[in-house]
Amino acid sequence: MKKLALIAIFGMLTLGASFLVLKAQNQPTTSPDTSIKPKPAIVAPAATKTAPVEAEKSMHQVVKEKFIEGGAGFMGIIALTMIVGLAISIERIIYLSLSTTNTDKLLTKMEKALAENGIEGAKEVCRDTRGPVASIFYQGLERHSEGLDMVEKSILSYGSVQMGLLEKGLTWISLMIATAPMLGFLGTVIGMVQAFDSIQKAGEISPTLVAAGIKVALLTTVFGLIVAMILQVLYNYCLSKIDSITNDMENGSISFMDILIRYNMSKK
Repeated sequence: MKKLALIAIFGMLTLGASFLVLKAQNQPTTSPDTSIKPKPAIVAPAATKTAPVEAEKSMHQVVKEKFIEGGAGFMGIIALTMIVGLAISIERIIYLSLSTTNTDKLLTKMEKALAENGIEGAKEVCRDTRGPVASIFYQGLERHSEGLDMVEKSILSYGSVQMGLLEKGLTWISLMIATAPMLGFLGTVIGMVQAFDSIQKAGEISPTLVAAGIKVALLTTVFGLIVAMILQVLYNYCLSKIDSITNDMENGSISFMDILIRYNMSKK
């Protein structure tokens, strides 16, 4: 699990590095325009050729341009929250997917092993099966010699431990969900303050003077909300997987106790 988590985090950090590289590649494109403009013979053909290219921009290019226009400060922090949130979400999704067990199939195998090889055979089946359900069953079988009451207590106590492992990291995802739009709103407020500072320095209200600050302000809010929505979907998916695994643990534990009761009665 730790290796998978490291792979996911490395992938997200690579994504963040690509954003910074794209920003570095696109920033210099604005400066050469000043040197080309004094040459009318070169500017005219360039304008006619760039028009169809802009009309065919892909979604990736549009997002990249808007991300750069939003400014490196807040947009970089918002991108960092997305990278961290995605890394944790991917690690949780992989962990929860590997923790999913076919409980009915496991119970059938375990009951058959009990009938043929006893408690040790059932333990072997649990050891060969991954997931929290098999781990809980194994802990119950370990206490079988102490009585069914101890088996039940062991299942309850170890079940709470497994629940903690399933919910590990979800608080960080929820933190990123709350942080991303708050950073976007903070960028919006700062952008509006900068716009009004420009008006104050110029001494007049001009649409072109205010548009730049307002545009940056709104872009930070848009990207913050997008990050929050993406992480919210992944967070809810993790919660649904945890609920499904929890139901399997509870239903499987009841069936497990019934199997042990029948096994004990058959031995008398």
